[in-house]
Amino acid sequence: MNLVERAVEREALESALADCAAGRGTTVLVEGPVGCGKSELLALTAERVASHGGIVLRATGSAAESDLPLGVLSQLAAGAPPGALDPRQDGAGGLGESMELFSAAVRRLAATGPVAICADDWQHADHLSRQYLLHLARAAGTAGVLVVLARRLDGRDIDPLLGTELIRLPRLVRLALSPLSRDAVGELLRGEGIGAEEEAAPLHRAGGGNPLLLRALLQDLRGAGEDREPRPHGAFGHAVLACLQRNGPGTVRLANALAVLDESATPDTAARLLGEPVAHTARAAEALAAAGLLDGTRFRHPAARAAVLDRMTPAERTALHRRAAAVTRDAGAAAPVVAEHLVAARDTTPDWAVPLLQSAAAQLLSSGRARSALACLELAGEGAVGADEHLDNRLRLAEAAARIDPGDAELRTTEALETVRSTRPGPGRIGALARLLIGQGRLDEADEVLGLLDATDRQAAGTCSQARRTPSAGGADTDPTDGLSAFPRRTGTRGHRAPSEEDGGPGLREAAREPAGPPTALWHLPEGGPAAAAAAEAFLRGAASGRATIEPTVQALRTLLYLGGAARALPWCRDLVAETERRSAPGWAVLLRALHAEALLRQGDLDGAEREALAALGSVPRWPGSALTSGVAGTLMRARLALGRTDSVAAELARPLPDTALDSVHGLSYLRARGQFHLATSRYHAALGDFLEIGRRMRRWGLDRPVVLPWRTDAAEALHRLGEDAQAERFVTQQLATPDAADPWVQGISLRLRATGQEPRRRQAILARATEALRRSGDRYELARALGDFGACLQEGGESARAAMVNRTAWHLADECGAHPLRNTITLVGTPPAPAPPTVTASHAERAEQLSDSERRVAALAVRGDTNKEIAGKLFITVSTVEQHLTRAYRKLGITRRQDLPVELQLIAAEV
Repeated sequence: MNLVERAVEREALESALADCAAGRGTTVLVEGPVGCGKSELLALTAERVASHGGIVLRATGSAAESDLPLGVLSQLAAGAPPGALDPRQDGAGGLGESMELFSAAVRRLAATGPVAICADDWQHADHLSRQYLLHLARAAGTAGVLVVLARRLDGRDIDPLLGTELIRLPRLVRLALSPLSRDAVGELLRGEGIGAEEEAAPLHRAGGGNPLLLRALLQDLRGAGEDREPRPHGAFGHAVLACLQRNGPGTVRLANALAVLDESATPDTAARLLGEPVAHTARAAEALAAAGLLDGTRFRHPAARAAVLDRMTPAERTALHRRAAAVTRDAGAAAPVVAEHLVAARDTTPDWAVPLLQSAAAQLLSSGRARSALACLELAGEGAVGADEHLDNRLRLAEAAARIDPGDAELRTTEALETVRSTRPGPGRIGALARLLIGQGRLDEADEVLGLLDATDRQAAGTCSQARRTPSAGGADTDPTDGLSAFPRRTGTRGHRAPSEEDGGPGLREAAREPAGPPTALWHLPEGGPAAAAAAEAFLRGAASGRATIEPTVQALRTLLYLGGAARALPWCRDLVAETERRSAPGWAVLLRALHAEALLRQGDLDGAEREALAALGSVPRWPGSALTSGVAGTLMRARLALGRTDSVAAELARPLPDTALDSVHGLSYLRARGQFHLATSRYHAALGDFLEIGRRMRRWGLDRPVVLPWRTDAAEALHRLGEDAQAERFVTQQLATPDAADPWVQGISLRLRATGQEPRRRQAILARATEALRRSGDRYELARALGDFGACLQEGGESARAAMVNRTAWHLADECGAHPLRNTITLVGTPPAPAPPTVTASHAERAEQLSDSERRVAALAVRGDTNKEIAGKLFITVSTVEQHLTRAYRKLGITRRQDLPVELQLIAAEV
């Protein structure tokens, strides 16, 4: 195999063999890097000579025996007929006579047939053997003696005298072997029947065309499954180590240094690491590059570097990394490069180690390498001196950990909190901790920490750490720490007990009278919905992908979701999740996936919300006390409740969860899901207690926005189940009195609850308004709930035909959402509608495009149950015109009656 692309060399050997057979002595010098086929050419020569009845004398030089006089010559003599050759170090007439006697004996052998002397690893031959063979080569010009010497080029200095003597030989043929080309590798693949032609390029890149490495690569390919990459512990890794070892201990030491230095390896840094001259190191590296092991001063394939690193003992690696840290720092390498060596050596002894590790961590975070940053900060913590330095490092650790694992970040923040409670550090460190706590939604603890400061210190705390900026309603950036200095210190906020099932009356009064706290910018939604949503979208559009923190992005996305609508937020959610995953920031991805799941839930995509919440929870460890993951679990449970998967929700609620996990903004989602589970299982007092607890916290934190979490209507629903209609109405009235009542989603769910318990005619009017608002909101699930109530109300009022249309729409919407429990509560006249044929693929938007504007408006009102007369009144046209529009719409849509109008048209009725 290794003789592919060796036609020139084989031709030269054949010519030398012919000269030998004709009685003309020839010397062939084969040179090349390790593993490039020198030994194979010698073996071919021996085989050809033996096949013609000649004598083959073989020897191999060895570094261990290079000082043994006549060691190589003795090997050659051992292969000759007994007594034919007797090498002597010094005959009676001196060395010259001894060399002549040896040459004469070889010529006598050649008189009976060709003689080939094959000496491999000539560079390791002892000095006397070299002299004997050079004398033979000069004296065998008229004898059939072929001398083939193979010398490995390893970058070491070659004996100049020896090189000169070889050049002066009268019949010298020099063959320089080099690695195989890419085309030769492809030819080998075809010949071996392994792999495909397109694999030639990666194989050539991995082994540099070195035949020995290529053989190992092919062996790995034979035993590989789907993973067709070279393996450090497979044949390829062993071949790499064999090449290095055959080049001698100096080459092994150089390979170790280059493997440790990796990207910062240069001849200069390697030489300084080894304490050797740069010129010597450069020549040795060039030899390894010529052998296909290196590309410059770096290993061609990671598996080769891994094999070298794995061969070293832990002590060897630690010592090299420790020295490499100092060498790379002195060479001006970037902090992350130096830090990598410090981390590998677990070394913080230099006085510059800790600040360099922290600087490296900051740079690594900015480039998206959070895990490496975390490793640097972990080591910096081991070398930190004094309480303040330890606290600084803990705060950095918590911020870095948030990108990878939010639960771990929360634990680290808690450790820093305990330190602050016991040591009372300066305002800068307190401000940094407060911002971490606020970012995690732990507002009560942030309040507690800021309570340690006086007014002057509070102002300092707001400016001592890097500001986190969020988009304001007007589009300009604002500092989320604005207002921290005015954040009042409150006491007694952490001792609230969850209301028991007997707490209905007092709980309501407490929720109504508890004063609202000031907003915290990170969680507070700006006023002015449309303008704020537009500003948030503009911020997201212009934000740089390499930002150092996630908070501004999350705040802008929350603003867009809650003030601009789920439909506008969904594309941003998808893109931002993909970006954070590309940047290897699963902790940040959880935050964004949580918002994505909420946005899907707001559109009634229950399966999508469940899928996205599960993806968020599956991307990081489920810490039992994590506030963020408990919030995501809340979204998951709400989706599953609507899907009818009550048992899985019960199993989720059975997970151990300490109270501290709920003491955050994220915990509100969990509490809401738990309350809705209690509603679904007829535990109305327990549900009411959870909803009231949400209200108390939102008001205390200054975050009471129904557009985010409408706890009042949740509580009103529980109160209706308990028969407390008057108190329920008070909560609905309060919600409709908030500025968020202008939002169609808040308005729709509030009106649906207000309609409960009203007299039929008033109830019908309120539900009509609720459905109108929910159509505009885009929430298909909530619209289905409102339509279900509306259909039942119409049926009670004796409007059977209209009720049938409304119920049909509600049934379809619930079915499309996967909300089978809701679907099963909707009464249909006749048999349930059959599923849509699989051949129908047009969306509601595509179907609507088939109609003119007038036809679309009429059909949209008809599908929701309006009579022709009502449609005519709303559109200011005649009943006859309504009938004509419907007839044309039926024809374009391929239907024959009102009941077959596409349910999707219901969703555009809000535009009428």
